[in-house]
Amino acid sequence: MMAGYGTRRLPITKALEKHMLPVGNRPVVDYKIEECIKAGITEFILVVGEEFDQVKKYYSQNTLLEEYLESKGKLDELEQIRAITKKARFHYVVQDQYQPYGTSTPVWLCRHLIKPDEKFLVLNADDFTFREDGGSDLADMIQAAEEAGAQSALLAQTVDWDKVSRYGILTVEERDGRQWCKSIQEQPKQEEAASNLANPGSYYFDAKIFKAVGHNVEQQFDREHRLTEAMNDYVAEGNSLLVVPTKGEFLDTGNTESWLYANNRVLGSQ
Repeated sequence: MMAGYGTRRLPITKALEKHMLPVGNRPVVDYKIEECIKAGITEFILVVGEEFDQVKKYYSQNTLLEEYLESKGKLDELEQIRAITKKARFHYVVQDQYQPYGTSTPVWLCRHLIKPDEKFLVLNADDFTFREDGGSDLADMIQAAEEAGAQSALLAQTVDWDKVSRYGILTVEERDGRQWCKSIQEQPKQEEAASNLANPGSYYFDAKIFKAVGHNVEQQFDREHRLTEAMNDYVAEGNSLLVVPTKGEFLDTGNTESWLYANNRVLGSQ
């Protein structure tokens, strides 16, 4: 999901799409793409805004640049940019300004591209989980869901109690030695939070989620159409949602401080 305007990072996001903010020498979205590739994902549907073309340029061939690099004998750089376009197959879906605002909408817009028996990931494009061991929390989430026989799953991160109001917070129940999501509270007050398990926004769904997001998108209200509300309806209808703890460190670029920290964390490990 990458159709948001990135208002928390203005004014830079007036000219630079928020998912293209650099972490090291790569856009932040590329770290999430690499996480997915480690999980065996080879096909991506990128939901973009009407005028967003920077991510398309990044994952498309640039013939003039390739010819220049080849003519100058910069073969290492040439291979580096060619490898970007060969990573996976990319499709683009436009979320225009007239569609309902919120995280349910991009999922709903992709419903015709998912087969009834397929499972798929739904992810934000401006954060990622950093692991120094080279692993992928997304791969672990998929494996855990399959082993548990869960219809769907989400990653969860333990946060300090004084920070729970910044996140979606999970209400969970224990069954068979595993945690299952009962509901998600959006940014509760500390004294009202059901736990300190935060939802960083990485999901593994079956196609039954489309019924819940469709109902959410079709409602009329003057606020965000939240995917987490659709997920609460999904669980209430009897669908299973496994909670999988993250092993890595969650990094995001939503504000200047967290973006600087993400850069220092990634570059400091190299």
